[in-house]
Amino acid sequence: MLTQQEISDRFEIQDLVFHYADLIDQKRIEELRDAVFTADAHIDYSAVGGSVGDLDATLEFLKSSLTDALFPNSQHLNANLQIQVDGDSATGRIMCFNPMEMTLSDTESQTYFLGIWYVDEYRRTENGWRICSRREEKSWVFNAPEFMNF
Repeated sequence: MLTQQEISDRFEIQDLVFHYADLIDQKRIEELRDAVFTADAHIDYSAVGGSVGDLDATLEFLKSSLTDALFPNSQHLNANLQIQVDGDSATGRIMCFNPMEMTLSDTESQTYFLGIWYVDEYRRTENGWRICSRREEKSWVFNAPEFMNF
């Protein structure tokens, strides 16, 4: 049976995961620094062609790739949150359904869909739970532009 603390921790981590998705979709990338990740976070987006590295490298990658000109619209829908708490640390496996509208030219765009898993490690900090490690695992891709190699 879960304790009240474990239930509270799981809800806080769930809110953290949802907040990440909301910030990404609003392209409020810099806010990820203090609100979502630890300063020493390691993030691996390579499963879908993204960067691998520390927090600064990740934020630079996100700022340069998630522009309105390239991706005017996206949604990161998280589900099937599987979170295990162990004191001040936790792990999670989170499903993400991710439609992305990509601009192909001045008059053409294409929407494609990604199914990914986030494999996370979390740490309780003085400011609440934060992601200290995130690795994406690709599950499936649908309708991606031909030039993308997923």
